[in-house]
Amino acid sequence: MSPPNVTGIMDTNPITMTNYSVKWEQQTGLKEIFWTPGVGDHGGGPTRDMLEVNQRWQQSPFFPEISFVTAENYLDKVANLVNQGLDLPVWEDELYLDLHRGCYTTHADQKYFNRRSEELLYKAELWSSLAAIIQGDSVDCEVKNQIETAWKKVLFNQFHDILPGTSIPEVFRQANQNWQQVQEIGNDILEDALQIIVSHINFPAPPHPEAQLLVIFNHLNWQRSEVVEIDVLENDCDVYNLEGKKLLTQILQGNKLLFVAENIPAIGYRVFWLVPSQKSSVFQDQSQLTKFILENQYLTVTINSETGNINSIYDKINKREILKKAGNQLQSFQDKGQYWDAWNIDPDYHHYPLPDAKLTSIETLEFGPIQWRIRVIRQIGNSEFSQDYILQKDSPILTIKTQVNWQETYVLVKAAFPLNLIGDYTSYEIPFGTIQRTNFPQTPEEKAKWEVPALRWADLTDNSQQYGVSLLNDCKYGYDSQCDRLRLTLLKSPRWPDPTCDRGIHHFTYGIYPHQGTWKEAKTVQKGYEFNLPLQVVMPNSKENQQGNLPPVFQGLEIKPDNLILSAFKPEENGSNNYILRCYDCEGNSAKIQLNSDLSLTMDKPVNLLEELVDGDNIVNPWKIVSFRVESQE
Repeated sequence: MSPPNVTGIMDTNPITMTNYSVKWEQQTGLKEIFWTPGVGDHGGGPTRDMLEVNQRWQQSPFFPEISFVTAENYLDKVANLVNQGLDLPVWEDELYLDLHRGCYTTHADQKYFNRRSEELLYKAELWSSLAAIIQGDSVDCEVKNQIETAWKKVLFNQFHDILPGTSIPEVFRQANQNWQQVQEIGNDILEDALQIIVSHINFPAPPHPEAQLLVIFNHLNWQRSEVVEIDVLENDCDVYNLEGKKLLTQILQGNKLLFVAENIPAIGYRVFWLVPSQKSSVFQDQSQLTKFILENQYLTVTINSETGNINSIYDKINKREILKKAGNQLQSFQDKGQYWDAWNIDPDYHHYPLPDAKLTSIETLEFGPIQWRIRVIRQIGNSEFSQDYILQKDSPILTIKTQVNWQETYVLVKAAFPLNLIGDYTSYEIPFGTIQRTNFPQTPEEKAKWEVPALRWADLTDNSQQYGVSLLNDCKYGYDSQCDRLRLTLLKSPRWPDPTCDRGIHHFTYGIYPHQGTWKEAKTVQKGYEFNLPLQVVMPNSKENQQGNLPPVFQGLEIKPDNLILSAFKPEENGSNNYILRCYDCEGNSAKIQLNSDLSLTMDKPVNLLEELVDGDNIVNPWKIVSFRVESQE
């Protein structure tokens, strides 16, 4: 328990130490403060040097007396004083560190691999567990060991100088090897599990002798529809659903085919057929190539042909313009002069704007009927930003797919979206929850939050208009907002302690999601998950018609109500044939959990994080993370 404002680092100034003690005594009535010295990054107790410094301190009248006690003894003393009526100060907010804001962005490769690896191991655990249940077996010990090994590598790379990007080059070479091993392990396990499941499907009769089976998997615990992309050997192919209906398709360059996979069950799959076609590719009106407009049933998006910015995002359903000024402005700033270069962002960076991004090319690549795409290429200094504006059928989200060749030094770049609304606060996704941060800061603590962390999304909603905009991302973590603007921090370029930090090629995607109502009503949490975990296409290894025990449409795990998000489904650690289901409430509402499955699964009592049975029921309290034992009756 540290006194107010103590950073946890020993301050050797005797006056400062005395002031801390006086403040602590005044605020709590205690004449003692608790300090935990140690080696720091690597853990452990005080070093010999620390003990020798303590001995010298005791010879000075300016330093407080120091004695060694256990944490338990000291906290018991504090608890007794609280029971006697001591009024301790309470901090009702996040533990925001008003330093090290660059850690949300520095070494973008670490952020990218961290996001992808967390998702991949979630999928690998999930589907290997379901595959074992389908086979009437338990998850293979080797698979469990591999998943554990991979998770340990991910957790190790989340160490506070690796994931924040604040270490030396040698560290990142090793970290990237670990990420690569995680990807190899996870992809192998996931691919094997999905192929096992596919091998148990009772295929329906194909609509054509040369039809190729497509199985579309959904990794999330709610039904969804989405555009999927598949590789085809020939341009002339059709896709049929199980009812024998030919679906609308679109051929892309590179022998890729798009279609809308509708109603894919929760953590399940649906079968489709890919059939050779005798028709030629559909001719598309070339006059559309120069209009630089994207349009579907939800949005009309106009791109400026001189800047590459977005001139307009018009919500056709709610009949309103989203943008106040040009959107997706690539704003760059000098970010120099920080001693902790990789850790921090210059607090005055906004006083040092750099020239606007220069448009070097713009072209329409695709114009429906399933996907519309415009590519703009812009230059910032020596760096090239290639961005594809993508709008898809049946989607209210404008996606911005980005490739950057980043070659800057001491530069910070943000994507800015000035919006036609006024929000008192911005909501941000944090682990297993959401936090609101004010857009009208008053206190020093609020004013310090000019760059803040978030996970998959941030949302600015005008409560007076009941309308908002969510800014989604697939691997970024730094945001800032005003009452009428959202910005996502894309890249920064420190040179210490890694002089090569972030130089090279980057891939990332972000998206704009306008919506009626609040982020809860718009299901922004679910949209963020879908943005990061797209539907997955699996083509069976065998083309032979098989008579398995699974139907062509399968629901593995549906969890209701829809404010509950599955975060893990895994084997129980005690070696039994039971499984652990972990989920959380994402909206701050209590819920009675319901589990629906085409497998014979029953939900037992809740368990703690040690997977020990605890008293409780199937009620999930607001924002709570809960775990349940699940039994298979197969």
